[in-house]
Amino acid sequence: MAIAFIRKRSLDSFRHYLTPSPNYCHSIKHHHHHIYNNTFHHQQQQQQQYVKRHYSRFSKKSGKEFEVPAPPFIVGSSVPSSNKLSVISRIRFIRWYLEMINSRPILTKSVSSSLIYMVADITSQTIAPPSSEPYDIIRTLRMTGYGGMILGPTLHYWFNFLSKILPGRDLLTTVKKMTLGQTVFGPIMTAIFFSMNAAFQGENSGEIFARLKRDLLPTMLNGIMYWPICDFITFKFVPVQLQPLVSNSFSYVWTVYMTYMASLEKPSVA
Repeated sequence: MAIAFIRKRSLDSFRHYLTPSPNYCHSIKHHHHHIYNNTFHHQQQQQQQYVKRHYSRFSKKSGKEFEVPAPPFIVGSSVPSSNKLSVISRIRFIRWYLEMINSRPILTKSVSSSLIYMVADITSQTIAPPSSEPYDIIRTLRMTGYGGMILGPTLHYWFNFLSKILPGRDLLTTVKKMTLGQTVFGPIMTAIFFSMNAAFQGENSGEIFARLKRDLLPTMLNGIMYWPICDFITFKFVPVQLQPLVSNSFSYVWTVYMTYMASLEKPSVA
């Protein structure tokens, strides 16, 4: 009996040793959760620092700095590898483009504008009603040249000029910039666009004046329905270094319309 009692007590003590108490289990779980949280936050901080260090700060030639919102680091372990490569490539392109704007602003904005005008004219000719006339490559080259040689550099100096005379992004300043764009910049550039395009098509001064008389006012009225919201977004939320790119992006739809207007038959001269 004594031996059996001693054996039973020994087995009970051994089971008690093997079976952890509820408090012990809670302590272990809390410890593991704490380690996991610390590791996760540490990795997240490293990723955010990496993005900010490489993509969020670019210096102007004047020595001033402007902040570009860093893209969220979404290349996590739960994202498929194909999406990771796509996101990384996109971030690298953004970084390269911003560095080019910093080092060669006029050239970069001019090339961007020429590409947008080229694609817009191709789109305009593609969606136009079918006709017996073939695709006009010369027209596309004219639009590409206008975007790269005239509009791109002009947008660069225009936006920099506005940022100097009207600094800030408050509502009143933004409205003033929009007003100047609609009453000064817009009419001048539209007149230059129609005149240059008509001159390259061989029209004389009388025909160019008749075209402006016929097409300029309707084009400006249609622009009032499109450009104010685009200008508000550009002036209110976009840094001045990126404003030409954003404006050119909005110009894509507008350029499809402009190239269509520029391709209309020459007006009759009385």
